[in-house]
Amino acid sequence: MLEHLKSCIGNRSPIRIAWHKTKALLAAARYGFPARKLTVIGITGTDGKTTTTGMVTHILLSSGFTVGAASTAYLQINDIVEENETHLTSISPFSLQKFLQRLVKEQCQFAVVEMSSHGLVQGRVNHTYPSVAGITNTALEHLDYHGSMQQYRKDKGIMFQMLCGKGTKVLNASDESISMYRKTPSKQTTEYGTDESDIYLTDITADSNSCSATLVSGNDRLALQLNIPGTFNLENALCAIGCADAVGISIDESAAALRTFKALPGRMEKIDEGQNFSVFVDFSVSPQSYEKGLEALRNIVGETCRVLVLCSSCGNRMEEKRPLIGKICSKLADVVVATEDETYGEDPHVVLDEVWAGVDQEACEAHKIFDRREAITYLFKNAKKGDAVILCGMGPFSTFTKLEGRIPWDEREVAREVLRTL
Repeated sequence: MLEHLKSCIGNRSPIRIAWHKTKALLAAARYGFPARKLTVIGITGTDGKTTTTGMVTHILLSSGFTVGAASTAYLQINDIVEENETHLTSISPFSLQKFLQRLVKEQCQFAVVEMSSHGLVQGRVNHTYPSVAGITNTALEHLDYHGSMQQYRKDKGIMFQMLCGKGTKVLNASDESISMYRKTPSKQTTEYGTDESDIYLTDITADSNSCSATLVSGNDRLALQLNIPGTFNLENALCAIGCADAVGISIDESAAALRTFKALPGRMEKIDEGQNFSVFVDFSVSPQSYEKGLEALRNIVGETCRVLVLCSSCGNRMEEKRPLIGKICSKLADVVVATEDETYGEDPHVVLDEVWAGVDQEACEAHKIFDRREAITYLFKNAKKGDAVILCGMGPFSTFTKLEGRIPWDEREVAREVLRTL
């Protein structure tokens, strides 16, 4: 009955949004408005939210604070981490407020909360009262829900409105959204990027295990070293450093803390079973995240070795991005294998065909292999010494939702199993 009613009411209908906002208020009241007893840092953006949330949490813990975090991949209280089995960036209001109450009971000082555009529009993250709001970037994603990039960016901006003219905005000066978010009132604004701003990067270098740059803030210059791959993670680090600075942690203290930050599960996670080529598992789902991941690998392997990519797109989500993913992969990778992904009720063969339609088969070696394990096996068997293989789409998920139901699936373990058979 409830599912039938949901299908009859549009996702953005005033009725549905009012329902979500009412639930958020009831949930906050039920658990005693716990966010009022915490310093909340909100993180949003198309890509990099979870990694940035992890970085902020790591900096806070390294500085001696007690902290909890709610993200797409996990829920964390100090050093204890639990999987977010819903895979939702913004969990239900009752789950979120109950979690915040747990943080209060554990005497946490901070809560770092990842906020999706859906959760912001629907008010699922209402009554979290952020003091700091940081954004990673905005790129083509979720237009099936938001309708246009302009509306998508506007909806992301709800998080900055939640500051109520107080607190600190941390904005990506390299992102097209910057002019819109500058207009939202706040007590303080910190801008970061790869061009000159409040904090910015120069002299960027990377290899398969790490990346580094010179961090510039005013007249100060210091080394920023991350022991995780992917130069895009340096921008995530700047966002995290800006958020930490807003709560009184110095930039050099944050940079020092990030030297010990480890890659989050399924985020450019390196898989090593002694093979003579590199393997990464990454939760790339947007065209931009594919582009950044593949560019990072190209910088690592150079022109002498190849980049091989497993690409896919899940069902019942923005259809327009599917051929774009195929197009980007064939432009930036040497070998492209398109495969199945989670269906969410849609025919996986149809989704795969739409990804495949964007692949330029003249620009690369391209294959369409429906079975995901077979596709991974093909890539590994054809990888050569010095090549880099990236498996995109599933990241750290522990299950795989197919038409026939949910099955156990950990892409990292599947990769290890296949590598051991070579």
